[in-house]
Order: sequence, then C-alpha cells, then structure tokens
Amino acid sequence: MRVVTSFLLLNRAWCRSDRVKCVDFHPSEPWTLSALYSGNIFIWDYNTQTLVKQFEVCNLPVRCAKFVTRKQWIATASDDMHIRVFNYNSLEKAHEFEAHTDYIRYIAVHPTLPYLLSCSDDMSIKLWDWDKNWQNLQAFEGHAHYVMMCQWNPKDTNIFASCSLDRSIKVWGVSGGAGGTSSCHFTLTGHQRGVNCVEYSPGGEKPYIISGSDDRTIKIWDYQTKQCIQTLTGHTNNVSYALFHPALPIILTGSEDGTVRIWHGSTYRLEATLSYFLERVWSIAVLKGSNTAALGYDEGTVVIKLGSEEPVVSMHSGKIIWAKGNEIQTANLKLLDEGVTAREGEKVPLSVKDMGAAEVFPQYIAHHPNGRLFAVCGDGEFVIYTAQALRNKSYGPALEFCWAHSGAYATRDGNGKITVFQDFKESFSFKPPFTVEETYGGRLLGVRGGDFICFYDWTEYRLIRRIDVVPKDVIWSEEGSSVVLICPDSFYVLRHDKDAVQAALISGAQMDEDGIEAAFDLQHEINDKVVSGLWVGDCFVYVSHAQRLTCLVAGSQETLAHLDRLQYLLGYMPEQSKLYLIDKELNVTPYTLHMALIEYQSAIMRKDFPTAETFFAQLPESLHNRIARFLENQGYQAEALQISKDDEHRFELATQLGKLQMAADIIVSITAQANPGMPPRGKWKNLGDVALEQGDFTLAKRCFSEAKDLGALFLLYTSVGDAEGVLSTGKLAEESNISNIATLCYLLLGDAKRALEVLISANRLPE
Repeated sequence: MRVVTSFLLLNRAWCRSDRVKCVDFHPSEPWTLSALYSGNIFIWDYNTQTLVKQFEVCNLPVRCAKFVTRKQWIATASDDMHIRVFNYNSLEKAHEFEAHTDYIRYIAVHPTLPYLLSCSDDMSIKLWDWDKNWQNLQAFEGHAHYVMMCQWNPKDTNIFASCSLDRSIKVWGVSGGAGGTSSCHFTLTGHQRGVNCVEYSPGGEKPYIISGSDDRTIKIWDYQTKQCIQTLTGHTNNVSYALFHPALPIILTGSEDGTVRIWHGSTYRLEATLSYFLERVWSIAVLKGSNTAALGYDEGTVVIKLGSEEPVVSMHSGKIIWAKGNEIQTANLKLLDEGVTAREGEKVPLSVKDMGAAEVFPQYIAHHPNGRLFAVCGDGEFVIYTAQALRNKSYGPALEFCWAHSGAYATRDGNGKITVFQDFKESFSFKPPFTVEETYGGRLLGVRGGDFICFYDWTEYRLIRRIDVVPKDVIWSEEGSSVVLICPDSFYVLRHDKDAVQAALISGAQMDEDGIEAAFDLQHEINDKVVSGLWVGDCFVYVSHAQRLTCLVAGSQETLAHLDRLQYLLGYMPEQSKLYLIDKELNVTPYTLHMALIEYQSAIMRKDFPTAETFFAQLPESLHNRIARFLENQGYQAEALQISKDDEHRFELATQLGKLQMAADIIVSITAQANPGMPPRGKWKNLGDVALEQGDFTLAKRCFSEAKDLGALFLLYTSVGDAEGVLSTGKLAEESNISNIATLCYLLLGDAKRALEVLISANRLPE
C-alpha cells in the first residue's frame, strides 16, 4: 500500500478567452463559469473542453458571477453598477436592478437563505433578498476605500467577512431586519497595502480567515483571538485570490505575477508553484466534494485536478474506516438493519459513526492484518490507532507506511531510509543503494526505484529479488503465494515460492545482484489498466479504467459488472459472497461473487475434477449458465452442454459437438417457448449447413425446409437426383414468387411449358 506524498496536478481543461475576472463551478454539472472583462459570460464543459453556453451581460466588465443552482440562476455583477440574474438553461434575464453607485466588485450567495451580498467601490456592502423582489435588507458601511470581496462564514451563516483597499478585514453580522445599516463586529489589520480577497476556512476545527493583499503576502487569521497566526510570502506581485481547499490540506493562492501557489494547510510550507503563462491570475474556485479547481487568467480559464480522488479508506472483516478531512469515521457492514439488503450495484444504507479527529491529515489508512489496529499516514507522520476507540498506540515520522502480513510494519523518511518495526519496536533500518520512490507491504517488503522494484525480507536487510518493472501498486494474496504488480498500462501476476526462498537462504549460496531467481515465477501478463484490485482466494478481482469489474482466475478474465461511475474495491465478505466497492463520495455498493465459484474455477484450471465437483454442488442453479460459459472457454464443451440452462448456448454447444439431432430438438424448444408462428430460420439454416457438411442429408433437408432456404434445397435435391424434391421446391418457389428457382426446377424436370408460365407471370418476357 502507498501514501500520496505530493499533490498530483492534472490539466482537465484549458479554455482561452478574454480576461477572466471570476470563475465558479456548477455543483452537479461538469460546468465552469467564466465572467469576462469584455462583459460576457462563458460556461465551459471541463470534461470535453467545449463551450456549452455564452451570453452578453453588458458592454462593461463583469467582475463577478455565481451559480445559484437552487433557482437555476447565474447572478452577475458588473461595472454598470447593476446586478443581473439569468436562467442558465434558457439564458433569459430573470431580474435586473441597480445595486450600487460605483463598480460592484463581488457577490456572495448565502448557502441556505434567499440572500445575496454585494460589495462595491462605493465602500458599502449590501444584503439583498430575492424572495422579497430583491429588497435591500441591510447596508453595511465602515470601510474607507473600495470593498473588494465579501464571504459568508460556513460555520455561522449569519456572519460574513469583507476586505478593502483600506488595508482592513471586517467581520459583520446579519440582523434579519430590513432597511437598516450595521456596524462591524471587529476589524483585523496587519496588511501594509490594500486587501483584495478574504475567505473562511471550511473546516470546523480551525476558526481561520485567509486574506491576500497588494503587499504580496497572504495572512492567516484566527477570528476568535483576532490574531494573525501566519504570513505567507513568495508572490512577486499583488495577491488577487486566496482560499483554503475544502477537502485537501492545502491553501491555493493566485497573483498578478501569473502564478498559482499551493501551500500546505498545516505547516504552511510551499508545496508547488503553477504557471500556465496566461498572464495575471484573477480568480480561483474549487468544486466541493472534488479535487477539481478552476483558475481565471488574463487569457483564459484553466481547470486542474489536485491529487487523487480515491477515498482514504480501509476495510477489515466488514468494518470500514475512512477519513473525511481530519475526521475519522467508521461503519460496519455486519450491523446492517435486519431486512435491509442493497441490491446489486445499489448504495448500502450504512450507519456511520464519528470516531474523532486524527492527529495528522490522513492520506493513507490501512488495517493491521488482525483488524484490531489501523495506521494513518500524512503530513510526514504516521499514527497507529486502536480500531475500536481511536486510541494512539504508536506514532513517528514517515512519508510512507506499510504493513507486513505478520503485523510488522515499515516506514520511509524523507532521506530514503527505511525502518522496519516488530512489535512496535525498531527491528532494523537500511538505506537502499538507489533513490527510493515508493514502498509496498505484504509478504515481502517492496521498494521501488526508478525503473525496477526490489523485494526484501522483513526480518533483516536481505534482498530477495529485483524485478525490472515499474509498478504503481503491489497487491499480495492473503496467503502470500501470489502477487500482482500493477503497471500503468498492464499488470503481471507472479507466483511466489517461499519454500525456494527458504531453501536458498538456508544453503547460504552466493546470490547474484538480482537476488534469488526462484523466488518469483511469472504466471500471466494482462494488458488492462487497473484502478484498484484485491485477491479473493486464487481470484484477482479488479476495477479497470473502462469501469469494468473483472475477475481473473488462472489467466481467464470474466467481467462481473459494468460500473456506471468510477469505484474502488473495498473488500470481500465471504459469509455474504459479496464484494464491496466505494466511490469518491463514500457510497458503498455490493456485487455478488461466490467463493465456491472461485474455488470451482480454480480446480478446473488445475484439472482437479473431483474437487471441482465438490464445489459445484455448493453453487446455486442461477450460476450454471455462467459456469457453462467458463467451461466452454476452457475447452470443455461437453461438460458445458450438460450444465447450461440457456437454450441459445446449448444450441451452439450441440452444433460444435456434432450433436445435430439434439440441436434440432433445441430449436424446436426455442420456437415453442418464443413464437411458434415464427421459427428461427437462421438457426435452421446454420444447422442445415453443418448437417450437409457431415453428410446427414435427411436432417439437412428438414433444416432447409424449416428455414425456407429454397436455394439450398434446390442444390441438395439436384445433387442427389431427387426429382420429387426438385418438383416440391419448384412449387414452393412459385408460391413464394421466387421465379428464378421455380424456372430452373421446371426446366430440369423437362416441363418447359410450366417454366414459361412462371416467367410470363413474373413479367420476365425477354427471358
């Protein structure tokens, strides 16, 4: 298992346009909104990078625009001092009014109430109620210069903050009364120049406000103590936007220096600097519940993905533990209400309990092999907790953490040193003679270098085997006899021979630089892109990038389900015969996978037929058709024919095996069950061709007659010299208006007069 130690940055969309003053996300559609200095609004689909909608607001700059999805609106604020509201489906203007006496800099939509805040260069902030025909409920005055931004407090939505070029940040309260003016609760000062942006921390554990200024700094404020707790420096021009990411432990800041900087949310260390060479940055937006962010520049909009959207989660024996931010939550699949059963692929109604907050921001969670403990890794540290009460069992520095099958564990620090612990005490440590990129737990300790992976013993620093592939994950089977190396475009299934390893170590023989050759044996190489996977007995189950749930048994692939969205494998519960998957929203869904079926298929692959019969007896009849397909793929058509309940499949098998009379009986059965008046002529035709090849002329005649294949009947009867058959074929052809076959039949029989009558009736006089 691995830990994400840095933030992966992936371009999702890059859309050029005029200067973008504001960006916003639609919460459910893949849309990003761009408000342009030219006075236009663009709506982009960031998945397809196409322009979905565009419309003109006015001929002056639109400095801010926001989705109001509960009303299907876009609210805009522009330099003509008007607020306008448009229906984003029809693009019709729903309302327009003059809101201020100078440029409007920003608008903020209340998360639940029908309120909109606006702030302006007229140094005021106003509260509007759209349910009261956009009545101005309150005006907030106190700033001594342009008011650049206002934001609601997500933890107390009666409170909001504003910032101004007067170098201050002010916090205000909404009284609910109409027509009054209000004074601020308190003022935060400390910036040396005007403040351009302000934002609240979305997390409940930190009462913080962030601000960005023309003094090129970002400040973090504790609004309870009213103190500045951190100042971030590094931008070389005015800071235009700053915010806390709602899901990741990072801060995003944008500046007129053309860069977006990513800072660690706890240590405030600079993690990354992004530059897309699109001139100045004016706006940043993040999509809640996602790792997607939008950046508004002078020359267009960029949508990026920050890190992985794979949930931080672990499951052991039906007990699930996941992280939502710093919070650790748990659910138990064994404690579902009686009578509550989720159907295949549908969300399981879980009862989720809060365990408390982790001491680090979790980027990785994994259960101890016995399930009584679990490890959390993040922020350069690891903590091992008890699974019942979130009690700290052990902790220490680590960029990565992984468990051994035995319960030992290993950590890697920033210098590449790997330390192995047994019973929570350091056993040994080592620094491999190469740059370590990632570590993996399991039966052996995996350490990946630049273009290879090395497996080491857990008991001492001893190389077992070097393999020249570059996996992104390593997944061991429960008993440790098999391992999958997942590479970007394929994966390898290896057999691990621990007895050969033990024998080589006991013998003391000199090993080459690649370790013990007999340690691993390549079983299969599969060209498929794996998102996540796990072992169920001898079966490797995985989710592919094509969103297929697939099982691999002894090299044979079988699709279990087509998923409607990207999901990740969570675990398997043998007592329920259920696989459980989870998506990025932490919805858990079940899919059936019978353990007896896996054992049966494994026994067939080993040609252990007595064992296979034992497991077959445990399988429900509903799986017989699936088993028959599996047997056919393995070359056991006769056995498949005995098991299959699907007449279509049985017909194919009987035809392949040369059991033609059985195939004919199956067609009769299919016809009786479906529509007796419409026989399956295609099947009769196919069976007739096979019968003809095998010299069964009687069956062939019957098949071609049932199929009404007069051409084949004509060929058959003329080949065997059957005059009566030729005559009957001619009559059938004449009745069916197939004049060419009817004419040939009568000519062969010497009945020229009747042949002439057929041609005349068909209006084929030249012939």
